[in-house]
Amino acid sequence: MIMKQYIRQFGLLVFTVFTLAACKTADKEETVDMEKIKGEIQAMEDAYAAGEKNKDADAVAAYYSDDAISYSRNKSPLMGKAAIRESFANNIAKDTTGNYSQYKIVDLFVEGDAVVEIGSWTDFDPSGKELENGNYMSYFQKRDGKYVCVRDMSTTTKAVKSGM
Repeated sequence: MIMKQYIRQFGLLVFTVFTLAACKTADKEETVDMEKIKGEIQAMEDAYAAGEKNKDADAVAAYYSDDAISYSRNKSPLMGKAAIRESFANNIAKDTTGNYSQYKIVDLFVEGDAVVEIGSWTDFDPSGKELENGNYMSYFQKRDGKYVCVRDMSTTTKAVKSGM
């Protein structure tokens, strides 16, 4: 009789353990304020565009982390903020067109302190006439309380010239 009680108690204990294990509580999900993050990233894109328009390579470089890599169209990747800044400074020094760009967020993906942005860019002449457009992807990390671009790449919708 005592043996039957032990078996019943053991069976009840095993049942309780399995039942509790199966009822795993959901992990607390961190609430992400997508509008706030979208505003921060769009502000970075706007500052980047303003830096280009104002021929300010330092303002453009502020977008990037020190270890950033930028994959541009038809060029080798630019490795590091200093190389990115130098490339922009050279391009800006040669530019006499007065053309400018706008950058807009198309989609945003957030995971912890990382953000992936899919965006579109449009180039305009000084009168506001659209010249060219394309898409880009930027990967941001939050470092020291602010987002910085760690990797980016862009494409154009312009047809490829023959012979390329």
